[in-house]
Amino acid sequence: MAGIIEFTGTVLTGPDEERQGLWSVGGRLTFRRPAAAPDVVLDGWVLPGFVDAHCHIGLGPAGAVPDDVVEEQARTDRDAGTLLVRDAGAVSDTRWLQQRDDMPRLIRAGRHIARSRRYLRDFAVEVEPGGLVEAVRKQARAGDGWVKLVGDWIDRDAGDLAPSFPDAVVLDAVRAAHDEGARVTAHCFGEDTLDQMLDAGIDCIEHATGLLPRHLPRLAGQGVPIVPTLINIDTFPGIARQAETKFPRYAAHMRALWERRAERVLEAFEAGVRIFAGTDAGSVIRHGRIAHEILSLHQAGLPAAAALDAACWGAREWLGAEGLSEGASADVVVCRADPRSVPSTIVSLKDVVLRGEVIG
Repeated sequence: MAGIIEFTGTVLTGPDEERQGLWSVGGRLTFRRPAAAPDVVLDGWVLPGFVDAHCHIGLGPAGAVPDDVVEEQARTDRDAGTLLVRDAGAVSDTRWLQQRDDMPRLIRAGRHIARSRRYLRDFAVEVEPGGLVEAVRKQARAGDGWVKLVGDWIDRDAGDLAPSFPDAVVLDAVRAAHDEGARVTAHCFGEDTLDQMLDAGIDCIEHATGLLPRHLPRLAGQGVPIVPTLINIDTFPGIARQAETKFPRYAAHMRALWERRAERVLEAFEAGVRIFAGTDAGSVIRHGRIAHEILSLHQAGLPAAAALDAACWGAREWLGAEGLSEGASADVVVCRADPRSVPSTIVSLKDVVLRGEVIG
């Protein structure tokens, strides 16, 4: 049962907002000192629990994973400070995880929706264009307000990346999701796919490696954020090597996208595009790496406070989740140093508190 925790360090209620004096009482945050003495005192720099905005709890290299692996994935993310996960597509039904008070909060997107034979085997619901709208409606009803499309993948006949579905069908699919009360995000590696998704009224873009100057004012103007998944994009050279012999054009394209990854993220940030942190954990990326994704955003040129905001205050606001406010759930992380001036401190957190319980 959650007791009283006193946080005696600096409380960061925003990227540039500090205050002193925070307590957790019965699992809820308060800035008013309770009458009773604390059961636990935690000292350090206090932030809201991190958000992994592109994570696959319930997905492994071969698709679905058993429940014990699902639990291990979620625990690994939690222990690294990820206390809110936006699922970006999973095969396993993870709704049971949402009933566990000791696990991160989870916003599910149902399964990926991909073009037939145009994605990783056993990952997605695979459909032809005529079945896309109905598949979107089904996954919108199965998830927690998000639908995940696979916007592009290698077209083996063309030997390169290409959009998965025709423009008109994508437009109808996004409208169908909105009719169901869901937002739509899409896996997008290539350049042309971004135009298609923006034309369709997409709500978010995953990876966004094909960003060009023409896309930036549209992303900013339409309020469409990107989740760059930089630690996943680091796998592109290996993908290119494997594809070199059979698909040299695709291999060259993937290398070019990788080479400009940091530059594109910085250009987006400077253009006013919202950026959120996501690891893409669950297939080739191991869980528990949100700190590395935040640091990658910083290394790409984002100020440390902005890189933190991508997985912290701003990300929570975007997803409609509580931050450090009166009465909010006590989901916080505690750093040994100010993460805005010593970003590496987030790699080894001092404390993690979930629902008012100290983890570990």
